[in-house]
Amino acid sequence: MKRIKILIGTMGMDQHEVGALSVSRMLMDAGMEVVYVGRFNTPKKMVVAGIEEGVDVIGISCHSWEYLHFMPELLDLVKQYNANIPIVVGGSVITPKDETQLIEMGVAAVFGSGSTKAEMVEALRALAG
Repeated sequence: MKRIKILIGTMGMDQHEVGALSVSRMLMDAGMEVVYVGRFNTPKKMVVAGIEEGVDVIGISCHSWEYLHFMPELLDLVKQYNANIPIVVGGSVITPKDETQLIEMGVAAVFGSGSTKAEMVEALRALAG
């Protein structure tokens, strides 16, 4: 069985990384490989890093509302690079309205503050195929 590889980071000026680090550890404990790119990334940096690392999924951790600003560019870059990498978004500030908007934009999955470890791991395994 192929080991699932996930890139995780934050974009823009969002400097909160406790959630991203916690999720990264949780995914590693579930047997996944995590490439953590840290804070202050641009959409292009996230996509290029995902391609270079050969990841199965790109995870964006959000604790500010910048994800609504950056997501269209990130999704467009995935298409421009023909990357075919699913994008997931997680964070404590995601409202139900924002979740709907993100899914409509093309985000593969959204994990808000009530998401469980089992839900996240199952969804990521399904997305990684």
